[in-house]
Amino acid sequence: MEKSIALLIDTENISATYASIIIDELNKMGTITVRRVYGDWSSDVIRPWKEKIAEYGLTPIQQYAYVKGKNVSDFTLVIDAMDLLYKDKVDTFCIVSSDSDFTKLVTRLKEDNKTVVGMGESKSPLSLVNSFEQFIYLDALKKDAIKQKKVKEAVKPDEPKEVLKDKTPKDSISPLEDILDYLKKVLSELEDQGEGWVFWSAAYNLLQKKFPGFNPRNYGRIAKPIEFFKTKNFDFKKDGLVVFIKSQEFAPDPTENYNLFKP
Repeated sequence: MEKSIALLIDTENISATYASIIIDELNKMGTITVRRVYGDWSSDVIRPWKEKIAEYGLTPIQQYAYVKGKNVSDFTLVIDAMDLLYKDKVDTFCIVSSDSDFTKLVTRLKEDNKTVVGMGESKSPLSLVNSFEQFIYLDALKKDAIKQKKVKEAVKPDEPKEVLKDKTPKDSISPLEDILDYLKKVLSELEDQGEGWVFWSAAYNLLQKKFPGFNPRNYGRIAKPIEFFKTKNFDFKKDGLVVFIKSQEFAPDPTENYNLFKP
C-alpha cells in the first residue's frame, strides 16, 4: 500500500524554483494527499510561488506578517501539522524548509510513529537535518539536474527546430519530448540490476503522477501506452504476468561487475 503524504512548504524559506524537484521526489515515495504552501501572499517576496500553485495543485495558506522581518509561516504550518496528526489521515509528513525552528515539530510527529521527511538547502542546520528520518538537499538535486541538462545539450547540439517549437506548447498538453525524457530518467533511477530492465507498473505509476493528463491520443496515436512507447525507443518483455520496460539507449557501466546481481 502506498504511503499517504502531507506536503507542507515554508515558502518564505524555500525558493519556488525547487517546486518540480519537490513533487518529483515525493511521487517516488507515495501519494501526496495534502499539498499546502504557507506564507503572506500579499508579499512580493513569495510571488514566484503563486505561479506554482495551479501547476502543482498546491493549496495556499495565508498568514499575515503582523511583525516585520519575522517568518510568519512557521506558526500556521505547525498548527496544521498537529491538526493532520490528530486526524490521522496521513502516515508521512514532508516538511520543506531550512529553518531549525521546525526541529521540535519533527520530533513530535515521530513520537506518534509518523514518517517525517525533510527537504531544504545545504545551509540547513545539522540539528534540523538529523531530526528527520530522511533529508533531501534540494540545491544539490537542482545542481545535478542542470549538469545533466548541459551534458544532454552537448550530445545533441543540433536539435531540430520542430522539437524546439514543441517545448513551448500553446495548450496544457505536455510536450512529447518532456514525457520521453522523464520516462528515461525514471528508468535510470529505478534500474538496479545492470541490465536496464525495470518494472513497467512502477515506471508508469511515476509517469502518471508527473503527467496526469498523459494519453497517446494527445500525440496522434490511438494505442495502449505500451504499444505507444514501443515506437519511441523503448523495449518491453513479459515474465509471467509481470511486464518490464527498458530504454534502447541504456548502456551498462563497463566498470561495474553486474554479475554480482545475477543468480
